[in-house]
Amino acid sequence: MTKNTAITRLKRISRAVALACLLATAAGQSSFAAESSKPAVDPATLDKIRAAAMSSDWAYDRLEDLTDRIGPRLSGSPGAAAAVTQVAEAMKKIGAQVSLQPVKVPHWVRGAEAAELVEYAGRPAGITQKVVLTTLGGSSATPTTGITAQVLVINSFDELQARAAEVKGRIVLFNVPFDQDLADGGHAGEAYGLAAKYRSAGPNAAAKLGAVAALMRSVTGIDYRMPHTGNTGFEKGVKLPAAAVSTEDAMLMARLSAKGPLSMHLTLTPQTLPDADSHNVIADLPGSDPNAEIVIISGHLDSWDLAHGAIDDGAGVTAAMGALEIIKRLGLQPRRTIRVIAWMNEENGGRGAQAYFDANKDKLASHFAAIESDSGAGKPEGMFAAIRPESVKLFAPLQKALLPLGAPVMRRADALHTGDLTPLELGGVPSFEPLLDRHTYFHYHHSAADTLDKVEPDNLRRQVALMAMMSWYLSNMPEAIGRAPEFKP
Repeated sequence: MTKNTAITRLKRISRAVALACLLATAAGQSSFAAESSKPAVDPATLDKIRAAAMSSDWAYDRLEDLTDRIGPRLSGSPGAAAAVTQVAEAMKKIGAQVSLQPVKVPHWVRGAEAAELVEYAGRPAGITQKVVLTTLGGSSATPTTGITAQVLVINSFDELQARAAEVKGRIVLFNVPFDQDLADGGHAGEAYGLAAKYRSAGPNAAAKLGAVAALMRSVTGIDYRMPHTGNTGFEKGVKLPAAAVSTEDAMLMARLSAKGPLSMHLTLTPQTLPDADSHNVIADLPGSDPNAEIVIISGHLDSWDLAHGAIDDGAGVTAAMGALEIIKRLGLQPRRTIRVIAWMNEENGGRGAQAYFDANKDKLASHFAAIESDSGAGKPEGMFAAIRPESVKLFAPLQKALLPLGAPVMRRADALHTGDLTPLELGGVPSFEPLLDRHTYFHYHHSAADTLDKVEPDNLRRQVALMAMMSWYLSNMPEAIGRAPEFKP
């Protein structure tokens, strides 16, 4: 046998082995893949979805409806009720199967909010200084005439405990800055978490030590003398007036306090009314396989009351709506049902997420995956994924299709704890979240500046494209992802 003949025979054997492996692999795939003459997730279809999304402003128009025509949508408010109706009608109009899931939600009303510095070292006679602040959700009220007390400036929980004897009868100010350098380095979520824990837990800790009120420096990296609200929490039987002050006013109080005793007159008159009736909006595009699972794409419908909730979370919920609209308009039918959920009450209670979980806790195996967008309207860079390490390779074709969008990154984690998806995630449902540029997100988050003009239409188109491509891919992939890493059986 000549050398060339041996090489030729070896090549033939290699081709035969490769063909046998290919046939064996194909035989082992799901019945869905075997039934289809095309790949389970056709790259050309992903390209078509991307192109359609990048040429559509349907989602932006819905965002304009939600923000400019309704405005703030805090749970229990007329705005929240109007948003439920508006989103349901928009999804019915594109041909989705729409249902409203009843949810009992908190009904908290802000009331009056005012503060001024009335005593401090070197204060000229007759001079007081206004402090710009906004009440935190869950705060209790001062008397209608307000309270006057000395301000104790605290820079950490450790310092609070070290100075516990000084807290009783005082207004505690948690002066903890937001780390904008960390946010600029691509870690805005981590920067937020470090500062926001003082908003969520600080007032409760101060109340237990005898404080008469708690203030916190707003969680933001921008200094435009604009306060940023958010929710706070108290243990049962604990309550306290609590507010967020602008970063400039927090720094002013820290400087004045360093020179001598500082006193404030504070008035906050929020009310917690009886729980209100509301709804999650659920819109389905049924899959071709009635026995197949569900893929959720979602955002939350409620917003804080200071502004219009364009980036938190109007962009997220309308991007989810837009993703389904694109798939429906292209005449595509997924194998698995794609379900849009506009969650109610993410901001101050999570009641919508809990209601959905409670209604589906015995059917979690039928939920293949869940996506929520709740990180603003920045340029998409890829996706976060709470999946097992061995499942990452399953998404290589999707990452390739996302490359022209500039969004091929996948950041895997054991858990995302993304707002409304947390109960599902802990129940084992693999969870995903668009990875968005958030360098400036916390400039506007939970503030009066969260308005439509902060949303760049091209970035929203890209987010729609990302969510549409992700949901289509998940709804048709033949492989099982496996239960989420933090599954709690």
